[in-house]
Amino acid sequence: MRRMSMTNMPKPATIDEASQIGRTLALAFDDDPMMRWFFPDEPAAPESAGASDGPGGAGREARLARYFSTIFTRQYAHHGVCERTDAAAAFWVPPDAADKAVPDAATVEELSVILGDRAPLFRQAAEAAAGEGPTEPHWYLAVIGADPAAQGHGHGSALLRSGLAKADEAGLPVYLESSKPANLPFYGHFGFTVLGEVQLPGGGPTLWPMRRAPGGGRPAGA
Repeated sequence: MRRMSMTNMPKPATIDEASQIGRTLALAFDDDPMMRWFFPDEPAAPESAGASDGPGGAGREARLARYFSTIFTRQYAHHGVCERTDAAAAFWVPPDAADKAVPDAATVEELSVILGDRAPLFRQAAEAAAGEGPTEPHWYLAVIGADPAAQGHGHGSALLRSGLAKADEAGLPVYLESSKPANLPFYGHFGFTVLGEVQLPGGGPTLWPMRRAPGGGRPAGA
């Protein structure tokens, strides 16, 4: 049985916690339309084959966890602001790191192995999303997610407030893309507004770019 006595106090995320963070985000994004598109359900392996399905002999959840731990350890941990609680994690990119947080060739190669035949779609989607980003200095919320088992305990909200406070202190807007329509009201509660819709190439899901003005839309009591 999963313990529920988990603190939602944000703390810095360190590289030695990569496996835990990867597992947490794999659970958080299990039903996300974009992650479902990049990591579709795979046919059950024959009984004799055990649980080794998909590229690299890993199941979907394991590949999702490896994806998130890879972008954390190779990308955001070095050039972003990464925080976690006991059941959630968030990766932010401040404006002075925007050009450094782009995956290098080695990271792209590792992600391609994890994504398998979905790697070209991933690259196209990343390019399409990047083309929608603002040119003004801003904080970028790259990833935020909480284990569904801890839903309602304020883990995601605590991490979001922590990052927004840093952006507000700098007097800068915040930008994100959501691929899950159910999350739009949540972000709206924190002052984000939808800028439009982006249909990802190759028949992919819709992305909703969102922007929050500096210091704008603080929820009551925040």
